[in-house]
Amino acid sequence: MSEITNNISNNNFFKIFKGSIISILFTLVLLFIFSIILTFSSISESVISPVIIVITAISILIGSSISSMKIKKNGFINGLFVGLIYMLFIYIISSILNTGFSLSSTSIIMIISGIIAGIIGGIVGVNL
Repeated sequence: MSEITNNISNNNFFKIFKGSIISILFTLVLLFIFSIILTFSSISESVISPVIIVITAISILIGSSISSMKIKKNGFINGLFVGLIYMLFIYIISSILNTGFSLSSTSIIMIISGIIAGIIGGIVGVNL
């Protein structure tokens, strides 16, 4: 019985991790589209940060919904973990690229919105 429980637990972790990967892929696609829009329009630079936060939240919402639909229970927790894994990955990559592990107010807002989007996506995914 313990082996079955352990196998289910590992499978759920894989689904949560897969949801995080889906979120990252959605982010890359949406950021690519946004960069094309920025290149060929005269949009102000002041909208870049809010749009990135919205893109991040939408991507996490989609990834956590997909993973929670497959797990079919504990949407709150699954979504929370999808958001946390995503934000941890993004934080590590951006810190390496920017050569510094620091938090700004924008980073904190992004982390909080990512976790909230993950939770909401997880709840929505379980209920679909």
